[in-house]
Amino acid sequence: MSKRLLIIQPSHYLSKQNHTLLKTGMKPLVPLTLPYLAALTPEGWDVTLVDEQIQDVDFHSKLKPDVVAITTWTIHSIRAYDIADEFRRQGVPVIMGGPHVWFDPQEAARHCDAIGIGEGEPIWARMLEDAVNGHLQKVYHAPQMPSLSGLPLPRWDMLDLRKYGRFKTYSLMSSRGCPMQCDFCSERLYLGGGYRVRPTEEVIEDIKHTGAKSIFFGDSDFGGKRARAMELMEAMIPLKVRWSALWTSNLCSDAEYMDLAKRSGLLHLNIGIESINEETLKGMNKKFNKVNRYSDLLGNLRKRGISYSLNFIFGWDNETPDVFRSTLDFLEQEKVPVAYFNILTPEKGTMFYERMKGEDRILKLDEIGRWPGQSCYIKPRYCSPEEMVNNVQHIYREFYSWKSIVKRLPLPVTQANIASWVLNLSQRKMAQLSDEVNNNFDAF
Repeated sequence: MSKRLLIIQPSHYLSKQNHTLLKTGMKPLVPLTLPYLAALTPEGWDVTLVDEQIQDVDFHSKLKPDVVAITTWTIHSIRAYDIADEFRRQGVPVIMGGPHVWFDPQEAARHCDAIGIGEGEPIWARMLEDAVNGHLQKVYHAPQMPSLSGLPLPRWDMLDLRKYGRFKTYSLMSSRGCPMQCDFCSERLYLGGGYRVRPTEEVIEDIKHTGAKSIFFGDSDFGGKRARAMELMEAMIPLKVRWSALWTSNLCSDAEYMDLAKRSGLLHLNIGIESINEETLKGMNKKFNKVNRYSDLLGNLRKRGISYSLNFIFGWDNETPDVFRSTLDFLEQEKVPVAYFNILTPEKGTMFYERMKGEDRILKLDEIGRWPGQSCYIKPRYCSPEEMVNNVQHIYREFYSWKSIVKRLPLPVTQANIASWVLNLSQRKMAQLSDEVNNNFDAF
């Protein structure tokens, strides 16, 4: 008889005060983690996948699972713990993994029977067998894999793909880690550091396996190895897919690289600009971003008809209150199609976290990353935490106002321009929701 495994990707609560779950009837991005874990599962298991944002967790199924596995980021962690606690009350063993478990293993371990730290491939099958046989260890540490070759194809067939719409985009992975050493970033840490790429032919097979024409690479840096990225883009040309990714700004000044990206079907690019101030970038250890080249590199994207979005972070010590106005002026002058505005956050494990901890400037440590909306978890030099939140909310409202949208965006007559309009309308709704969330959030 097959053993029953329930794998859950939790949703999250709307706010600390409002424990209503975020639910959407449909979402366009098909997640990778659930079908990939299903692909790693050995034969002999009857697997059920639950993406809680669009499905409900059935705590009282007639076919009780033999094991429940939960994968979680920090924003989902409170809900993940509630789910785990309920199944454990019913006597079902619960195992947990994901980025949050790497950053806060002791906390996660209190809510489940075992945690997996690091990459899942070396430990997944062993954890399942130990769970069903009643021999679970409390902690499983995964060694970092030296190679990403030979990974299984995700089990997309095990998702209810109707829930992801008619024009769905599939999440894929072509590399792990990041070659950069940005002061504030934690993404490169939780899989053991370093930067590894998958064989080009296996990524191409992964794309074909989706059967889709819209792909999103969730890599921290798709272009971390230029020659290999170009090899992959060349191989994508015959597939005629439209794809999106993230890479560093310096590659946008590389004409050969960008021409190939365009020919291979690049639809949208996300770039971590972070700041328009050179000194701030030095403090981030992000000196490869060159402010004096921003106009040229953004022009390179525009003339190739590539939609793009820029990430910004506010709260660095050398900033002044006029950083918000000057950033908005820059974005409108350059007619930037999409931008995301973030407050500098002390993520565990980063150099920035250690520095803020040493200066006793971290606020509400246990709540960092837990709740949606904009929150300030450090004591800024040039304003109060409340003022920081208000300033970021204000720039969101201004940038995604109808006046700004119409001024910045070209008519939606190409796929890239349509993508920019869709993202603007989505972010306009998110900005309004963020205001509602933050109005209910405890002030520091």
